[in-house]
Amino acid sequence: MEGNVFAAALEKMEHVKSPEGEILTRPFLDLCKTVLPVLDNFGPAMGPVKSDIGGNISRLETRYLSSQSEFNYLYRIVRSEIESKKARSSSSCANALLWLTRAMEFLSELFGNLMVHPDWSMSQVCADSYGKSLKKWHGWLASSSFSVALKLAPDRKKFMSIVGVKGDDVSDMENFCGRFSPLLEENHKFLASVGMDNLKA
Repeated sequence: MEGNVFAAALEKMEHVKSPEGEILTRPFLDLCKTVLPVLDNFGPAMGPVKSDIGGNISRLETRYLSSQSEFNYLYRIVRSEIESKKARSSSSCANALLWLTRAMEFLSELFGNLMVHPDWSMSQVCADSYGKSLKKWHGWLASSSFSVALKLAPDRKKFMSIVGVKGDDVSDMENFCGRFSPLLEENHKFLASVGMDNLKA
């Protein structure tokens, strides 16, 4: 995946919220799809993780497409499952949104660490990002698998080049993290308000 991931994501971010400030389903999922290919740079070991994240996006997208006007706003999907008492199912869209948000949080932490710690190796960046985001929610098996995948990360310079960062210019990355993290935090607050933010793998 060549080109500036962050410039493309920032463009998509312009359309994520309604004029009333609510997160819109299709634009949010499209934004996540724009960022998801970053995982390709970790090689085949990250394949199952990417597949899982892609599955969460697909689950939410399928529900959205079942009634686009009803589910135009992302949180309506979760509310409808809560009303029908299906939200706690492992195959629910509420669960999909929770894990999608956590995975995107990992990537946001990773990008943030790349900016804040220019002296860190890619493995340090990955380990710290994982520890701050997904690790506390993963059981032993998921944690072990993820740790193995992260050890296969490309070197830092190559990774930065692949995601479109030229030299020391991290302005798009910084702008992306500054705008994406609050969206993820908003998802967490909503999920916590409906009792769905503390599920573990």
